[in-house]
Amino acid sequence: MAQVTLYMDDDTMARMRAAAEAAGLSMSAWLAQLVQERTRTEWPREVAALAGAWRDLAGAEQLREAQPEDAVRETL
Repeated sequence: MAQVTLYMDDDTMARMRAAAEAAGLSMSAWLAQLVQERTRTEWPREVAALAGAWRDLAGAEQLREAQPEDAVRETL
């Protein structure tokens, strides 16, 4: 497991310590969890579970019907 050295001001350190304690985690585990959450490359399970939840939401084709025609583009 890698180690990281981190420098921060006293106020930020105190807030991190309090947040870790409130979460019942060590500061190292709390910070690792924060980095994992912020660098996630997929949607959280709770968000993915909402897929299809809005049955009356217009589809892409229906949304495009309301769009005006594109302007004529100049060729170079």
